[in-house]
Amino acid sequence: MSADLLLIQKMKQGDEDAFDLFVRKYYGDILSYCRYHCPDQNYSEDLTQEAFARFFAKLSDYRHTGKAKNYLYTIAGNLCRDYFKKLRESPLEDDELSRQLEAEEPPDEETADRLLIEQALAALQEEFREVVILYYFQELKLTEIADTLQIGLPLVKYRLKQAKTQLKKYIRCADG
Repeated sequence: MSADLLLIQKMKQGDEDAFDLFVRKYYGDILSYCRYHCPDQNYSEDLTQEAFARFFAKLSDYRHTGKAKNYLYTIAGNLCRDYFKKLRESPLEDDELSRQLEAEEPPDEETADRLLIEQALAALQEEFREVVILYYFQELKLTEIADTLQIGLPLVKYRLKQAKTQLKKYIRCADG
């Protein structure tokens, strides 16, 4: 019996320690995932907490067929997509954006590199970006990515290859 299945059974029985252990086990990974999708620290924490809240809200209906972590990634991914939809629907006023940019200090080299990576990721199509984040930043195996995204392994490989090609082009253009 897998550790996740045992934890889930205990959670379904109301074991508070099991809930705590489950959250401690996966919180860092889900938070990291949300941070790559949402650069705002507070929102990424909120999205992480909401992912766990939704998982627990549907716990009685949950059927453990794979990894619970993959299901959490799916929930978090949906929340991040919803966040970006809302963000696009209510853009910042131009003068407000200018004030925010003027107030910021010039970035150091590490910050500049991170910004370049974030910009490059943002330039990718969503399905390519998702695979890159799961593979490089969440360190999932290709088969785990296929399970998480509910797509075939060949499609995961294709998307990863295309994403690498597009990222190289973007970074070359930014450096040149």
